[in-house]
Amino acid sequence: MIDRPTAIGETGAMTPPDPRAEVRGPRDEALPPHLAVLADAVGERLRAGMPSGSGRLGVAFSGGVDSGLLLALAVRALGTARVVAVIGVSPSLAADERRGAHDVAAHIGASVVEVATYEGDNPAYRANGPDRCFHCKDELFTRISDDVARAHGLTAVAYGENADDARRPDRPGSRAATDHGVLRPLADAGLTKADVRELARALGLPNADKPAAPCLASRIPHFTVVDPAKLAQVEQLEAAVRSLGFEDCRVRHHDQVARIELSEADLARSMAAPVRAALHEAGRAAGFAFVAVDVSGIQSGAFTLPLVQVTRG
Repeated sequence: MIDRPTAIGETGAMTPPDPRAEVRGPRDEALPPHLAVLADAVGERLRAGMPSGSGRLGVAFSGGVDSGLLLALAVRALGTARVVAVIGVSPSLAADERRGAHDVAAHIGASVVEVATYEGDNPAYRANGPDRCFHCKDELFTRISDDVARAHGLTAVAYGENADDARRPDRPGSRAATDHGVLRPLADAGLTKADVRELARALGLPNADKPAAPCLASRIPHFTVVDPAKLAQVEQLEAAVRSLGFEDCRVRHHDQVARIELSEADLARSMAAPVRAALHEAGRAAGFAFVAVDVSGIQSGAFTLPLVQVTRG
């Protein structure tokens, strides 16, 4: 069983926006025309997805650039009173990511609800097959439906899948969204990842250039059991690596070996003797016997894509 999370606030309770907070990007009329068209397209899809034209929208919110832009555009289209950012809290969410999500929501001026998720109680999730993300998203959307919707008057839920994600074969969480009737307005409006970042920059969102940060469970090879101890090791070492100035990093958990992925621009610096020593010390402190830096750099979908492609082939 996965340990229960300790919430920043009471789980399920709403953290209202700071009345002094606002989206500090440009006014709508200052958006370049091509970006205004994209923003309006997302807003139209959000409004169309609200069954009665009233009630609140819950945005499944991680603090990343996709869900951050979606939250900002939802506030733009519906107003702050009708939008709630919902953060799923479990051991697979790093503490730094959780705090960062609250900071982004505060910048936008959106209310936040944290909901505890228990995907770790599901044997299919712990088994860590290529469909692990389905079980995680299914749990999140179930908890939102069961625990958040009635308490906070949600009539629809949306999440931040973009058009590039929709074309990838290694995104089983998309199936969970379909099963739960969750809106995906960024993808439906055709926004690519590049569009998302450009529009986020134009709106002045603080996470516009934030590197992708998949959940901690994605660092564990498929068919290796996910457990809290491994997640904690990954979280501890990634925090240490970032403290050395490597903003974009992932620690892959291979039993006694920590395989660190860095951006290509950072690989050379990681080989300097003092940095190597610091990485080794941090890895040992996190409980790994060996620490390696992968010369291939950051590899999105490294564990899942080969399995999905073989299955489809």
